[in-house]
Amino acid sequence: MRLLALADNALGELKGATQQLVNPWLVASPLLYREAILSSRIEGTIASPDDVIMLEAGERPAAQDERRMGDTLEVLNYVRAMRYGLERIGELPLCLRLFRELHSKLLSGVRGAQERPGEFRRSQNWIGPYKGAPISEARFVPPPPDRMHEALEELEECLHAEARREIPLLIELALLHYQFETIHPFRDGNGRIGRLLIPLILCERNRLPSPLLYVSSFLDRHKEQYCDLMLKVSQTGDWLSWIRFFLTAVKTCCRESIEQARGLMELRDSYHQRLQTARSSALLIKLIDQLFSQPSTRIRAAAELLGVTPAAASNNIRKLVEAGILEKASSRKRNQVFVASEIRRFLRDRNESRQ
Repeated sequence: MRLLALADNALGELKGATQQLVNPWLVASPLLYREAILSSRIEGTIASPDDVIMLEAGERPAAQDERRMGDTLEVLNYVRAMRYGLERIGELPLCLRLFRELHSKLLSGVRGAQERPGEFRRSQNWIGPYKGAPISEARFVPPPPDRMHEALEELEECLHAEARREIPLLIELALLHYQFETIHPFRDGNGRIGRLLIPLILCERNRLPSPLLYVSSFLDRHKEQYCDLMLKVSQTGDWLSWIRFFLTAVKTCCRESIEQARGLMELRDSYHQRLQTARSSALLIKLIDQLFSQPSTRIRAAAELLGVTPAAASNNIRKLVEAGILEKASSRKRNQVFVASEIRRFLRDRNESRQ
């Protein structure tokens, strides 16, 4: 109960840290990019912030092989799936249909595309010690398809049951996350969907104004314990050890997100101060705020955002380059990509950046 109180207080502090922002996405977007990189890394998908930013800008990163290109697209799909999910929870409740839609977004056009994106599995799957391990060597075997559908229906009922109100939300999240991962309803992408659902549920229950809490940084640092504790629930019913671990992850990651949020808000304030001394227009402020949602831009994209001519957009971008806010990220003379390098640094894992 003490750990629950600490985690719940940390969640409240995280919400309060961004309440003064008119647009919480100024903080939420950089945190989402970082989460996409870390959540995918748990599954062995490696992509750098630079690669993700450049690909979203429509620029294939230099010297990138097909494997690295596929990894980067998978990470970018995670960002797209989260944004899609946030739009959809305003239209329909969390349900099996939404799970399938998120999965379709996650695996669209990537290596897992052959694993039936947007459809629940129709055959038995298993988790082995290495890729391609036979079921005889499996560490964990999820329910077969017929029992899987029964379990999914029960999970959906639990999501909407009034009785859930008697269970503290963070403990309910621990139970739901375990249950989803144990059911393992898709051929691929179960881990990422399961982790993506955590901030979605917090937003759907109005505990956060935008997806600000992600636990993948903690789970990545304690990956073996993460898997062992969920397996222990299945084998021995040891729920308490799993719940303690999950609450510790929430508490720790709330603190990390608060630190990141404050740093991002300070960076935004410093940008505004630089431009105020340069007697800048409101258009530059708008362009800066957009960079926190997407840390790259082109002249054409800036022109559309600001509602000005390409020449005027180019002039505004030049001012941001001179102010040290943007830098050229491509060597081409036309259709150049400009990146906010200081925002990009926030996308890196804090532990990596300290090494």
